[in-house]
Amino acid sequence: MAPSHPDRSALVARLRAAGCVYAEEEAELLIGAADTGQALADLVDRRVAGRPLEHLLGWAEFCGLRVAVDPGVFVPRGRTALLVSAAAAVAGPAPAVLDLCCGSGAAALVLHGRLDPRWLAAADIDPAAVACARRNLAPLGVPVYQGDLFGAVPSEWRGRLDLVVANAPYVPSGALALLPAEARLYEVPVALDGGVDGLAVLRRVAAGAAEWLTPGGHLAVEVSAAQAEALCGVLAAAGLVPTVVHDEELDATAVTARRPG
Repeated sequence: MAPSHPDRSALVARLRAAGCVYAEEEAELLIGAADTGQALADLVDRRVAGRPLEHLLGWAEFCGLRVAVDPGVFVPRGRTALLVSAAAAVAGPAPAVLDLCCGSGAAALVLHGRLDPRWLAAADIDPAAVACARRNLAPLGVPVYQGDLFGAVPSEWRGRLDLVVANAPYVPSGALALLPAEARLYEVPVALDGGVDGLAVLRRVAAGAAEWLTPGGHLAVEVSAAQAEALCGVLAAAGLVPTVVHDEELDATAVTARRPG
């Protein structure tokens, strides 16, 4: 039960002063998550100190679903809805799908409902992310593997995947210090750091996808608009045929790339 008669106006004012853009909505969520006045005060203190709201609530809303998110695990962003939609648009019937760099498993969770996959799995290198994704995906019977990119996936699927979705890190190393404190301080660097130009991990994803996709299969990744042209060059060099998708409202860019054949 939520604490009785919390001073909503004071709570909203405190959250807004701390820089929370959606202070009213956050206040209601925090009130709903607390069963005592002291619990609410503790949640608000941690939020004002910079803790991600999703880590405090234990879940994030993504594409209309509530996805469990553990402390330290990458929080699925609203803009990644474009990546999921772009991936679903190029998936054929009953595809074999891999959610690479899966984080909480949010993309796999949504794609399970949108597609009718004959096989769906997720993978991540971060143990905390794998544990969180397993909690989200176990009820669906979706396996989650731990390891470095395609090295985590059973070798029997090499050359047989119809769709690989990868929300890989793409923030240039030099720009990490410019990220909001919520990400910079409370999400693991391996989920954010894309190397000098932000494309270091995506280069490896592209190279692996060329080997793991079936002919006619697709890779779908998220990237910044400024990086899209360079990434298309990387994908083309790997033997893939890229297409850029952009959504102004979400301020999001995704790239799909088909393996010819």
